[in-house]
Amino acid sequence: MRERLKLTAVALIVLLLGAIPAVAQTGRLGGVVKDEKGEPIKGATVVAENPGASPPSFTATTDDKGRFSIIGLRAGNWKLTASAPGFTPSGGQVNVRTIGGAMPPLTFTLAAGAAGPAGMAGVNTKELQAELEAADAKLSGGDYDGAIAAYNAMLAKTPQLTLLNLQIGRAYRMKKDYDSALGAYKKILEGDPNNERAKIELGMTNLEKGDLNAADAALSEAAQGTSASREVFYNLGEVKFAKGETEPAMAAYQRAIDIDPNWAKPYFKLGLGKLQKADTAGAIQMMEKVIATEPNSPEAAQAKALIEQLKK
Repeated sequence: MRERLKLTAVALIVLLLGAIPAVAQTGRLGGVVKDEKGEPIKGATVVAENPGASPPSFTATTDDKGRFSIIGLRAGNWKLTASAPGFTPSGGQVNVRTIGGAMPPLTFTLAAGAAGPAGMAGVNTKELQAELEAADAKLSGGDYDGAIAAYNAMLAKTPQLTLLNLQIGRAYRMKKDYDSALGAYKKILEGDPNNERAKIELGMTNLEKGDLNAADAALSEAAQGTSASREVFYNLGEVKFAKGETEPAMAAYQRAIDIDPNWAKPYFKLGLGKLQKADTAGAIQMMEKVIATEPNSPEAAQAKALIEQLKK
């Protein structure tokens, strides 16, 4: 009976991993970047990141009034970072919704400092913003070669925007050209060896490529940082799970929860791990956490279905 339960649990895991539906609707964020005196900052860069979304990152630049806009965001938690020449970057988490009206405008106030992408003086930010939106539209629309060409054209004119390599890497991954994607992420790390996002994408690209050891190495290195984020540990858990290392995977998911106890995705994966170990009660407990934490998430819908199956 226990063996039968274990086989059923494994079958459910396989179904669930392939059954989470994509969110069709998208949201929009906008706002302004200012200095400490309240003056708008022209040419600031705003990056939105969510490793669970597709695409996982967007980049925008501010106009002469410090305004920015990002469209095409999937529902969920996004990490936003604003930076500008001569200022210290500022950021935070935003829960993007796709229903219930427009998101309220955001305001980033940057303190004077040495950080930020240098050399933006003289750049036509309105033109650059239009080019970014056009390139992002190509990427979202499946024109990967066109998107890569557009991003590279922007980099040729404004080479300091090295974070565009995140989008370039994503486009190559969608083409399954993993070596080129890895090359794009490595370009970011050449100038910024501690860039967490590039390390995560490096790890996940190696996972998609099938090089589990390289993926493990990249994410394990990122996890050693004193400010390693929830995304680092979640993705490390994904790699460990793919390698069949259930206990280390569950430990990584737990670290993600420790950082952000209001994130449903690692609870969901902990539940699958417990199910794999035939711990039905533990799996149900985790799935209930998923529903309580983010009741409208795709994971919550899957958790409800799984609970119904397990309680039959």
